[in-house]
Amino acid sequence: MDDAASDSYVIREALPEPETFARLREAAGMPPRSLEGIERGLPNSLYGVVVVHDPSDEVVGMGRIVGDGGTVYQITDMAIHPEHQRQGLGTRIMDHLEAYFEEEAPPDAYVNLIADIDDFYERFGYKAVQPASKGMYRRTE
Repeated sequence: MDDAASDSYVIREALPEPETFARLREAAGMPPRSLEGIERGLPNSLYGVVVVHDPSDEVVGMGRIVGDGGTVYQITDMAIHPEHQRQGLGTRIMDHLEAYFEEEAPPDAYVNLIADIDDFYERFGYKAVQPASKGMYRRTE
């Protein structure tokens, strides 16, 4: 990774604005969320970070943690705008999220995520749950 490129980005402990959240999800090809849902959900996050492109002051990436703050945590909404991918930004986001767990999560807490890319989360110690378990989901209408 080019040091000059990585110096162009700042990681901030913050949640994105709802419109930015929706824009980043769309740009990253993730399923949409309603603005109402985003506005309700973001304040309930346990922790979040945004990636700011320093020259433009634009939020170009995000990641957050949701859960009960004691027994279960979920990493969610990991997104980097495609124009800013391949800069190590996902790794930098994960480093911050993992530092949060080290500081805040009690022993034996369950941390989960839904991975939509191969061979990224494994380097942070995450393992597939199958065949012992299987992930499931449902969307509301």
